[in-house]
Amino acid sequence: MRKVVFILAAFSALSAHAEQSNDSIDGRFYRLFAPTTFYHNVADKTLALNSESAGKDQVSDAVDAALLNVYLNRPDLVKATETELKESGDIRNDVNLPIENKVEFVEKVETPPLMDVPRDIPDTVMVQKPKFWTFKGDGFLQFMQNYVSDNWYKGGESNYSMLGSLTLEANYDNKHKWKWDNKLEMKLGFLNTRSDTIHRFKSNEDMLRLTSKVGLEAAKNWYYTLQLLAYSQFSRGLKANDVKTYSDFTSPLYVNLGLGMDYKVETENKRLQGTLNFSPVSLNYIYVDRLNLGPSFGLDEGKHSKFEFASHITADLTWKMNDVVTWKTRLYAFTSYKRALIEWENTFELRVSKYITANLFLFPRFDDVGAYDDDFGYWQFREFSSLGFAYTF
Repeated sequence: MRKVVFILAAFSALSAHAEQSNDSIDGRFYRLFAPTTFYHNVADKTLALNSESAGKDQVSDAVDAALLNVYLNRPDLVKATETELKESGDIRNDVNLPIENKVEFVEKVETPPLMDVPRDIPDTVMVQKPKFWTFKGDGFLQFMQNYVSDNWYKGGESNYSMLGSLTLEANYDNKHKWKWDNKLEMKLGFLNTRSDTIHRFKSNEDMLRLTSKVGLEAAKNWYYTLQLLAYSQFSRGLKANDVKTYSDFTSPLYVNLGLGMDYKVETENKRLQGTLNFSPVSLNYIYVDRLNLGPSFGLDEGKHSKFEFASHITADLTWKMNDVVTWKTRLYAFTSYKRALIEWENTFELRVSKYITANLFLFPRFDDVGAYDDDFGYWQFREFSSLGFAYTF
């Protein structure tokens, strides 16, 4: 009975407090706090005999007192059902909706100019001149030694030989219309045999040859070409136990100037490269310094030189069969319509290591000016093999 009286007294006090402060409560405060249900803090502070939360927070106590004033004086603002709470607008229906980002596209912003430009930047442009010239070459020095005892069942003769070769190239190409190719080939080898009692050494390979071509591009890989070909030898040509000299430096000397077309050969993998030259119109000059050797090279008796018009074909190719074997071939076919000359040089190079190679050289030759042989006719043939040092640059 005492508790009920206390509760009624408390309600009277709260009502009086609400009436005193009703004029000071803004209507906006009702709209902010009224649409809710009666929560436990207000009941606990009002009805409990010993409330644990009362008096601990003045702000919370003032809010609870204001809410109690609303419950007692404006019960029409208090919503008691879920439907009424939704209609009041306090419960938001869009909180669980997915958030969509609105992306706005704008024009690309230009990079702002540099504000602090270094003062040491040069105000001139350096243009590097293109390199139209290419230089390359290769050479080798090889030795051969063959010993045969006097009682060897197949016979034979001991001998020593040496061969040196050097090839230099200087080529010009302006990547537009003109090209100029230059190749200088030099080979010299010596042979020593016991049976030769007259000569200590004889040359077994001797060549000095210059090829120069100027070309004007006509179509893809085709060039109008003016070709100069000149070749001779370094030393005397001798035979075993024979004092006669068969050839010598500028005896003979061949100079050929031809006008025609040049075709550049190059496969996609660049394993086969080279040129094919066709010169239907050419001027051939032969010079023999040793007068007595003139007839051996087609000159009239007592003459040192001779001019003749001719045509010729030159094929100069290099085929890298694989990383070890390379085949270099040169075919030269010449005719003055009175005489014919065909030379086919073949060199097979086997690369043992970076600086060591083995070479096989095959050289068939046809020349109807030379002496006729009962077995070979006008054909001549040379072959040798060697092993030694090689270098490419």
